[in-house]
Amino acid sequence: MQLELESSKQASHLYTQVYQYYKDLILCGKLPPGAKMPSLRRCSKELEISRTTVESAYLQLAADGYIISRPQSGYYVTDLSARQKPFQKTASLPSNPILYNFASSGVDRESFRFDLWRRYIKSALRQDERLLSYGEPQGEKDFREVLSSYVRTRRNILCSPDDIVIGAGTQSLLHILCPLLKDKKTVSFPNSSFLQGISVFKDYGFDVRYKNKDCDLIYVSPAHMTKWGDIMPVSRRLELVHYAAANGSIILEDDFENEFVYLQKPTPSLQSLAGGQGVVYIGSFSRLLLPSIRISFMVLPSDLSEKYRLVANHYNQTASKAEQIALCQFIRDGHLAAQTRKLKRLYSTKLKSLFDAVCQTFGERASIRIGSGGINLALRLPCPVSGKEFISFAKKKGVLVELLREEEGFVELILSCSTMPSDQFLPGCRTLAAIFDLLY
Repeated sequence: MQLELESSKQASHLYTQVYQYYKDLILCGKLPPGAKMPSLRRCSKELEISRTTVESAYLQLAADGYIISRPQSGYYVTDLSARQKPFQKTASLPSNPILYNFASSGVDRESFRFDLWRRYIKSALRQDERLLSYGEPQGEKDFREVLSSYVRTRRNILCSPDDIVIGAGTQSLLHILCPLLKDKKTVSFPNSSFLQGISVFKDYGFDVRYKNKDCDLIYVSPAHMTKWGDIMPVSRRLELVHYAAANGSIILEDDFENEFVYLQKPTPSLQSLAGGQGVVYIGSFSRLLLPSIRISFMVLPSDLSEKYRLVANHYNQTASKAEQIALCQFIRDGHLAAQTRKLKRLYSTKLKSLFDAVCQTFGERASIRIGSGGINLALRLPCPVSGKEFISFAKKKGVLVELLREEEGFVELILSCSTMPSDQFLPGCRTLAAIFDLLY
């Protein structure tokens, strides 16, 4: 406890300082409801003031309801500050509700069968003996066996279950991968939007660069080259694989949103084109299932797989064991393949509906970019204010949008079809158009 007190001040002023000091601690929560106050003797000794001055401050705190005296026990903090906080929070609530959310990265409520997943979770929780132990550091063996078959069928990736590492999200897997790459110094990302991956590599001392294939590591997301759904063509994939092999680079293939390719045939993975060598393949189920199901996996090439096995027991498994067991059987029973087909139909239909709504609303004054997959489109419009000002103004009017880029007199927005119901696209676009009109 530290309190700056001037020795020349009168006792009456000292007691006010002590009162204000403890009042501030109570109001900010550092002394929570039920906490015991320091005894009069202890407080007097630590602050080097008289016990009478401390007692006067405590009596004033008690009179104002911040503390209460308990006979033969001492003073305790009341819940007065806690009871005041809801009123403060209510006053700070936004006055304008969000009517149309074009910026969501979540999933459509109708895209997932909660009842079906609930049955698999319940089945996993009935495996009492198995759940009594910690999960395998590398991931549950039967789950890795199912995954090796799944990626072979879906992405033509040939690997053994021992080459697969399970984790709770891509970021947790990168924390395992980086120590295996101690001899590497540089990593290239497509752009600065890969915040989580960039943060991990910087934490491990890598020199992070952008769009520079002359690096030790090349991080790419071939099915998500742009936010509006552009996909890396096969010719570019082959060129990258050959270039990396010739220069001794390792490709980190984040296969994000590969399952959401609608307007062209699926393209082969970089891992399969490279014959499994020199490529770390990373996949996730968050988009296929739910963002809250944090299960991702990476397939290591043989040399890194051998390095990993030497240190595997140094890491705890971060993904839920029960969810791994449930997802394992979910895939075995063919539900993930059915879920993938369902999502392709759902999001391709929704993206077309969003495109039609934008065209109907904005007409020739808009420039629209849409790729071969994904859940977004890019909308470029003339705008008299900065992108930041427009986003803020739109939010006040109940519309959430994401800014992609801006240039003098124009803004380019990303509109997502993921969580909004299709019947809200047209009224949402009309509201957005009305916001633009208000700015002119």
